[in-house]
Amino acid sequence: MRHLRSCPPVLILTAHGSVDPRSSATSHAVADQIRLLRPGLDVRVAFCENSTPNLAEVLATLRGPAVITPLLLASAYHARVDIPGIIAASGAEVVQSDTLGEDPRLVQVLRARLADLGVTDDHTNTGVLVVAVGSSHTAANARTSTLAAALAEHNRWAGVRVAFATGPEPTVADGIEDLRRSGARRIALAPWFIAPGKITDRVARIAAEAGVEMAAPLGAHALVAATALDRFDQAVAQRLVA
Repeated sequence: MRHLRSCPPVLILTAHGSVDPRSSATSHAVADQIRLLRPGLDVRVAFCENSTPNLAEVLATLRGPAVITPLLLASAYHARVDIPGIIAASGAEVVQSDTLGEDPRLVQVLRARLADLGVTDDHTNTGVLVVAVGSSHTAANARTSTLAAALAEHNRWAGVRVAFATGPEPTVADGIEDLRRSGARRIALAPWFIAPGKITDRVARIAAEAGVEMAAPLGAHALVAATALDRFDQAVAQRLVA
């Protein structure tokens, strides 16, 4: 990115995309939060599929350098294959930042969503099940699984588990049963999703049938925006050093 020093890069916040309008609305809301945190930064929203504008369309409008910042939690298929493929086909002068990952700020948001359900650190009879989307990339699933230990710090809950809404085991039903066996009399589901959509709706139905409460997804929280902006800044700094 040879013009990065003289021309500030655009931040292209890139999400997976969904037929559910709540998903794209959340992406745009996160972009608005980033603009509040960094006035003057050119922030654009793009999607890999199902929503508009498509990333390829946004790249075609560029007149300078940009950093594609995935609004994705896991470094899985979309971050490793979809987005690099679209970049390669475009020929645009862009770099791709890291995904959001299991950032401590996002764990803090997860705690806040649970607090909205009335789950506090001293609830010894409560078990928490973090539910994420599964991946065919086993390393991504392994990193997601570390959320259990991160979320379990500084509380007295009956247990914290991670389950996957799609793909690998344990399933959501498995996680609920495991927590009940561990002695949890109340179980709260914590969706490790940025936005609501068809998958979170399906998980909510499973939770309701099991008599389990479910918190809201991470959403357009200021700390989600701060994490995405941090990934952008890291990519810019790395390119300047290179």
